[in-house]
Amino acid sequence: MSSTRVSDEHEPFGRPPEPLGFPYEAPLRGVPGALLTVRSDAFDEHAPLPPRLSRPGGNVSPPLAWSGVPDTAEELILLCEDPDAPGDEPFLHWLVTGIDPHTAGVGEGRVPPGAREWPNGFGETGWSGPQPPVGDGPHRYVFRLFAVDAPLDLPAHPDPADVHRALAGHELAGAATVGTFAR
Repeated sequence: MSSTRVSDEHEPFGRPPEPLGFPYEAPLRGVPGALLTVRSDAFDEHAPLPPRLSRPGGNVSPPLAWSGVPDTAEELILLCEDPDAPGDEPFLHWLVTGIDPHTAGVGEGRVPPGAREWPNGFGETGWSGPQPPVGDGPHRYVFRLFAVDAPLDLPAHPDPADVHRALAGHELAGAATVGTFAR
């Protein structure tokens, strides 16, 4: 279950949403009635991200808040990816593992205590904000939150496909929120 669903409506920038390749809604295993949600006070759903979150505009990670974490979750996983990036795979902007499932969010420019940030698609550890090609039109930035039953086994430099493979069989719930950015 999630705070947002892939919509049949057109996005604000006039093109229909494309499939994201991984469901917004992860199955719930043994968690009747659980509803994991994630949102940000920095941007509205499918609306532009503020420039301060972009690489050229300040490169500050967004504040995110969540609720509905299943009681059986061992940790939370957060990733941000750009499915509109050039190439065959989504571009990884942020991966955070080991988030305490009892937290309710993360502040702007912060990482939850005890959590681990991983290298992103730019080869940097931590958040690297949007920097789509100039004139490429709006890109979507999908912030996904997963509640998992065990820590993920990831390679040293995971890409989104590695994360999704590692999630298989471990996700208790998932949610997503989407912002856009263009230059």
